[in-house]
Amino acid sequence: MTLLLAPMEGLLDFVLRDVLTRVGGVDRCVSEFIRITGSLLPDKVFLRYVPELQHGGRTLAGVPVRAQLLGSDPVCMAENAARLAMLGPEGIDLNFGCPAKVVNRHGGGAALLQEPERIAAIVTAVRRAVPAHLPVSAKMRLGFNDTHLMRECAQAMQAGGAAELVVHARTKADGYRPPAYWEQIPVIRAAVTIPVVANGEIWTVADAQRCREVSGCDALMLGRGIVADPGLARAIRAADAGQPGTDTVVWADLLPHLAAFWQLVCDDLEPRQRAGRLKQWLNLLRRRFTEAEVAYQHVRTMTDQRAITAWVAGLAGAAASE
Repeated sequence: MTLLLAPMEGLLDFVLRDVLTRVGGVDRCVSEFIRITGSLLPDKVFLRYVPELQHGGRTLAGVPVRAQLLGSDPVCMAENAARLAMLGPEGIDLNFGCPAKVVNRHGGGAALLQEPERIAAIVTAVRRAVPAHLPVSAKMRLGFNDTHLMRECAQAMQAGGAAELVVHARTKADGYRPPAYWEQIPVIRAAVTIPVVANGEIWTVADAQRCREVSGCDALMLGRGIVADPGLARAIRAADAGQPGTDTVVWADLLPHLAAFWQLVCDDLEPRQRAGRLKQWLNLLRRRFTEAEVAYQHVRTMTDQRAITAWVAGLAGAAASE
């Protein structure tokens, strides 16, 4: 079984990757997409998105990070992939799933699911541009407005040299609205011979078990579900070992990680982003922890960094003294 940590622009970035991989249970991470338009990016841009490149391509907990590129021009994608490869990522992932209008309007992300030939050209160019030992993988949705090209798109990715395929089981038109159509994934699995990873609407251990049963995939990618319940990967592993409930992360366990998250946010993000990032995470944590509801309501109107720091330290201190 393989459990991957999904990229989520503006949410699941290097800060949360660091914290969630400390909690444990995750085998590999994928960075949020680095957008490739028409120029060769300098190293500092890659390092801004994937600072783990300065630590052997791994989070501080030792979990490897695959860097993700998004773009629509094969030559430019290949040139940037070659530059990125020199920095030592675990591998390079290609984004064919982003549903954002600004990305799709420029022919990137999920918009490419309308053009299997272009997908094949991009993957082929990137695969040729990076060293053979470096894995190239791809992430797709079931399609743009519908699913009629999903087989062809998956086959194009395999033909171009992708070694693994993550399928977010919704179309671009579906956005992030539930449900995820896991029952479509076996159609893609039957069309390719490379490993396929299932992604979408995995919030609980029961969701993970049902997703694997319906999709036929042993490997899963966790996104919002593990942000809302940082112990989800550990809980899935415990259930697989026949010991459900033995590796549950409770609120008190999470408080030191919340403090570490706030410290990283203050160290690495712009001042205007800091309070919002903490509120954003607490907002999702409310799905799993009743204590997070109380915390969220307390911090919801706070803006002063020093006051928030004192509040977070108080939470963590109280947990340590229990």
